[in-house]
Amino acid sequence: MLTLLRRPLREADATSTFYVLTAVAAFAYAACFTLNLVFQYRVVGLDPFQMVLVGTVLEATCFVFEVPTGIVADLWSRRVSVIIGFFLVGVGFAVEGIFATFAAALVSNVVWGIGYTFTSGALQAWITDEVGEDRVAPIFTREVQIDLTFSFVGILAAGALGLVALRVPIILAGATLVLLAVGLAVVMPERHFHPTPRGERQTFGHLKDQFVAGLRIARGRRVVRVFLLVSVLVGLSSEVFDRLWQVRVLDTFELPAFLGSDPAVAFTVFALVGSIVSLLASGASSRWLPARVVDEDPGLPVALAAAVQVVAVVGVALLGNLWLVLAALWLHNASSAFSAPIQATWLNRNLESSSRATVLSMNSQANAIGQVVGGPPLGALATRTSIPVALLVAAAVQLPSVLALLRVRHAAGTRTRDLVE
Repeated sequence: MLTLLRRPLREADATSTFYVLTAVAAFAYAACFTLNLVFQYRVVGLDPFQMVLVGTVLEATCFVFEVPTGIVADLWSRRVSVIIGFFLVGVGFAVEGIFATFAAALVSNVVWGIGYTFTSGALQAWITDEVGEDRVAPIFTREVQIDLTFSFVGILAAGALGLVALRVPIILAGATLVLLAVGLAVVMPERHFHPTPRGERQTFGHLKDQFVAGLRIARGRRVVRVFLLVSVLVGLSSEVFDRLWQVRVLDTFELPAFLGSDPAVAFTVFALVGSIVSLLASGASSRWLPARVVDEDPGLPVALAAAVQVVAVVGVALLGNLWLVLAALWLHNASSAFSAPIQATWLNRNLESSSRATVLSMNSQANAIGQVVGGPPLGALATRTSIPVALLVAAAVQLPSVLALLRVRHAAGTRTRDLVE
C-alpha cells in the first residue's frame, strides 16, 4: 500500500498542489474547529473536565507521536507522510461528528492527533525539497495569505452548516480532508526526495540528545531559561481557557437576539470578529511598534502582552456582561498575536545557529508538557466548583510569567551580559 502511495498516477505542479492543499486544509480545519467545542458541550454532553481531558489527550498524542511520524517522513517519503496525515485527520474529525460520544471524542482526537504529526514538518520539508531552498520563501508567504482567506471561508461555512446540525460542519471537514488525501495520492509529485542520512534522522536517541543540549543552553542563558519557564506556565493555564470559554458563555449569558437563538450563528460571528482582531494585532506589532523597542527592549511589550492576557482571563471569569466577556476574549487572543513575532525575534537573537532548532523545539515541547500537566486538574476543578474558579486559578498560574519577563526585559539588547548571568 505504501509503495503504491509513493508514485502519483498523474503528477501535478508542486507549487500549485501546495497552494490547493493549503486552501482545502485551511477550510476544513476552520469548518471543524469553529463550532467543535459547542458541539462537544451541547450535543455530546461533555462536562468541563471531559472537555479539557479531550484536549489533553490530543496534546499528549501529538507530543508522543511527533518523533516516530517524523521518522516516516525522513526515511520513507514526505509525500506518503502527508497523505497518511490528512487521511487520519479527516477520519478523526468524521468519527467525532458521526458518533458524538465521549469515547468517540477521545478516540477521534488520538487519531487526528497522530495524523497531524504526520503532516507537521513533512509538508514544509516536501515543498522545500521540490522547489528548492532559494525559491521557497515567497511560497510560504503566499501560503499564509491563502490560509487566512480560506479559514474565513471555513468559518462562514461552519456557521451556515451548523444551522442544520452542529455535527454537520465537523463531518464535512472530515470528509473534505479524506478526499484531499485521495486527491494528493493521485497528483502530488515527489521528484527530489532523498532519505535523510541515518545520523541526521529524528529518532528517539536524537530527541534525547536535543533535550540534553537544550538544557545545557538553558543553564547558560537567562533569556532561554525564561522562555522555557513562560512556555510551561502558559501551557499550564491555556488549556482550560481555550476549551471552556465557550461553555462559560453558553452557561451564563443569553445569546444576542439579533444573532438568533442558534449558537451556530453567534459563535461563527464571534470567531470572525476574533480572527479579524487578532490579524490586526499581529500586523500592528510589526508596523506600528517602533523598531527601537523591538531591538533594544523587547521584554517590555512582551511582558505587557502577557499581563493583558492574565487580566483578560480574569475578565472572562468575572465579568457579568456578554460583550465585555467577548471583549476580554478578543483582547486575550489579540495580545498573544501581537507579542508572538516579538517573542520569536527576541528568542532567536539570543540563540546561536547551531542550537536554534534545538531550543525552539524544546520551547514548543515545554508548552505541550504544561498543557498535559495543567489541563486535567483545572478541568476537574471547573467541574467540582465552577468554570470562573478554574479560570481564576489559570490566571494566577500564568501571572509569574509576567514577572519573569519583566526581569529580563533588557537582556535582548545585551547578549554578552546574558551569557554571563
